[in-house]
Amino acid sequence: MRMPPLLSRTALAAATCAALAFAPLHSHAQGGVMNLLNSLGGSGSGGGLLGAVVGGGAQTNQGDDLFSLLSRSVENIDEPKEIEIGRQLAAVLLGSKPLHPDMALQRYVNQLGRWISLQSERPGLPWTFIVLDDTGYNAFAAPGGYVFVTKGLVDRCADEAELAGILAHEITHVTAKHHLHAMRKTAQSGVFTQLVASQIKTNALGNLVASQFLALGRNLYARGLDQTDEFHSDRNGVALAARAGFDPYGLVAVLQQLRTATPDNPMFTLALATHPPAQARLDQLEQAMGKRLDGYAGAAPVTVAQRLGGGSRKK
Repeated sequence: MRMPPLLSRTALAAATCAALAFAPLHSHAQGGVMNLLNSLGGSGSGGGLLGAVVGGGAQTNQGDDLFSLLSRSVENIDEPKEIEIGRQLAAVLLGSKPLHPDMALQRYVNQLGRWISLQSERPGLPWTFIVLDDTGYNAFAAPGGYVFVTKGLVDRCADEAELAGILAHEITHVTAKHHLHAMRKTAQSGVFTQLVASQIKTNALGNLVASQFLALGRNLYARGLDQTDEFHSDRNGVALAARAGFDPYGLVAVLQQLRTATPDNPMFTLALATHPPAQARLDQLEQAMGKRLDGYAGAAPVTVAQRLGGGSRKK
C-alpha cells in the first residue's frame, strides 16, 4: 500500500486544533437544526445541505438519462453531477433518520471531518458531516462529499482517533467514487432500470427526491458496497487519518470492537450486514500497515467529551 507523505506531528497537532476551533460551538437554543443545516454546507455548496434537500442548489444542464450515463462510464459523470447525485442520496439518509439536536456535537463532527477531508485527494468537494439521531452503530457516505455518522457510533468511540478513523474511511469511499461505481453495477445489471430511468434525469437532480431515486438509495445502503471497496477504504483511511495527525490505529480499535459484536445485537445489525467480517478487515489492515505507521501512534487520547468541553453528551 502506498502511504501518503506524512507531516510532522507538531505541525499537524497545531493545525488540527486551529481547524477544530475555527468557529464557536452553538447550543440547540442558538438556532436549532434548520440553522445548523444552513451553516454546515461545505465550500462551494451553494445553500448548504438544507438547500440541497429541499430542492436548492444548481441544476445541471444535461438531459442525459442517469442510468444510461452510469452504464457507459462513471467518468462521464462530472463533479457537479456527482455532487447533485450525492445530495439526493443524502436526502434519502436524512429521510430515514432525524438529525441529532446537539448543535455543539454537530459542529464538532463537521469541523473534524472537514479537517481530515482537507488532507484527502479531493479537498475541494463541498464536504459536509452530519450526526444522525440514531442509537445504532453506523456511518454512511454519499458522492460529492456527504458523510453521516450515528449518535450511537459517536458514543461508542473511545477517543477522537477512533472517530477520525471512521470519518477517514468514509471520506475514502467518496474520493474513490465507490458509490457511483456501485450504482453503475446496478444500472448494468438491469435492477431498477425501468423504475428509475424513466423519471430521473440529470437535469432534474436538484428537485425533491423522487420515489424512484429513494428506492435506489435504500437498496444501495441496505446491501452495502463491495468488500474490495471496504478493504480499500480501510487501507487508505488509516493513511489519511495519520496524515491528518491522528493515531492511525484508531480504525483498528474500532474494528476490534466490531469483532466482538454479535449479529443479533440491534445496535450493530446493519453495520455487520453491510461490511466484510471485522476479522477479515483487521487481517487486511495488518498486512497493509505492517509497522510503517507505528511512529505516528501512541499520542495521548482525547475523548469527544473532552474536545467538546466536558460532559458525557449521551443525550
